[in-house]
Amino acid sequence: MRKLLALSLILLGGCSHESQTSDINGLWINQAAIDSAAQGRPLLQTIDAHGMNLEWNIDTRNGKVQFRNAFELNEGQLLPKAPGTWAIYHDGHFINELQLNGKQLIQQPTKTYAAQVFSRPARSVAGARTDTNFRQALNAAYMGGQWRIVEGPGTGNTVAFKDDGGVTGLGQNDRYELCLGGDCANQGAGNDTLYLGKGDIGEGWIFVRHGKQLEIFKAINLSLPDEIPQLTPGPRQWLLEKQ
Repeated sequence: MRKLLALSLILLGGCSHESQTSDINGLWINQAAIDSAAQGRPLLQTIDAHGMNLEWNIDTRNGKVQFRNAFELNEGQLLPKAPGTWAIYHDGHFINELQLNGKQLIQQPTKTYAAQVFSRPARSVAGARTDTNFRQALNAAYMGGQWRIVEGPGTGNTVAFKDDGGVTGLGQNDRYELCLGGDCANQGAGNDTLYLGKGDIGEGWIFVRHGKQLEIFKAINLSLPDEIPQLTPGPRQWLLEKQ
């Protein structure tokens, strides 16, 4: 009897372990894009090279998913297809397939996009909007650490960009937000842009990242008042160097 009980417990433990290792419930972020950008590369080009989707939020219990790119938040239905593989449907139409590979979630390639690799965020923000975890991880990797103003107002000052979008040491600005795509990318005409401001007042700037150097330029709008803004780099305001 004892042998049978022990065998039952072993089998139950094995099933529990298998279900835990194949559980994709929760948040996944496009860590591959973050790691590549963190090497000091142009941001929009790097994100585009690693696929459109930035973050997945998966609810396996209810068979629902949310996935966000730089343009919009989408929702879909999650259906198991095979062990470690799930199909995603949107409005009843199959759109993609997810596969668990160790600690990585692979969004399978399509005719339009290459495969994308997602990982669990090191930290997650409870109750935040869907792209917050990706954005904060990107901020920490791409903008984190201390920067010194080499040229521009406040030369010699130390600048710190926080992962929650706060900034200190860069003029009167206390907030920043990197453009990840969408309208701000279209207006930037291929240039990387970011928002700098204090409170509710701020404006867009163009930046160029080369390794440990960050140049921030005033954004000149070439469009007429009734047209969609088209920004081009103006005079350089700051040259920062990562310490």
